[in-house]
Amino acid sequence: MTKKLLLLGATALVALASPAFAQSAAEKTGVNSTLGIAPKTQDFVTEAANSDMLEIASSKLVATKSDTKDKAFADQMIADHTKTSAELKALVDGGKVSATLPTTMDKAHQAKLDKLAKLDGKDFVKEYESMQVSAHKDAVSLFERYGKGGDNAALKDWASKTLPHLQGHLKMAQDLNK
Repeated sequence: MTKKLLLLGATALVALASPAFAQSAAEKTGVNSTLGIAPKTQDFVTEAANSDMLEIASSKLVATKSDTKDKAFADQMIADHTKTSAELKALVDGGKVSATLPTTMDKAHQAKLDKLAKLDGKDFVKEYESMQVSAHKDAVSLFERYGKGGDNAALKDWASKTLPHLQGHLKMAQDLNK
C-alpha cells in the first residue's frame, strides 16, 4: 500500500511538472537568469519582443505625464527600441531565426503597463523610472546570457551587438532619479 502511494505521488509530480517544462518555466520564473543559463531561442525572441513593446509603450506615456528629464530619456527609448524591434523582426522574417514573434505583450508586461498608465504626477515618474531600471536589468541579463550561450549564431551576434546599448540604457535609467 505504501509503495502504491509513493508511486502514485511520484507520477502526479511528474505529470504536474511536465507542462511547466514544455512552457520554459525555468525562463519564466527567473531560474535560468539566476543560474546564468542561456534561454532557448524562442524564449529569447519572445522576451526581447515583449521588453521592446513595454519600453516603447511606457515611454510613449511620458509625453503626457512627465517632465523634461524623463521625456528626453523616453524619446531615446522609443527610438532605440523601435530600431531593435525592427532588427529582430528582420532576423525572424528573413529566415535567420526560426521563431515566432509575439504581436502583443504578454500578460505580465501588459500588467506593468496598465499599472503605470493609471498613475500621474510624482507617482507616475517614480514608477516609470523604477520600471526602466528593472526592465533594463532584465534585458541586460537576457542579452548577456543569449550572447554567450544561445544556439542561433545570427541571434547570438545580434544579442552581443545590442548588449552595449542596453547597458547604456540601464546606466541612463539609473541616473534618472539622481
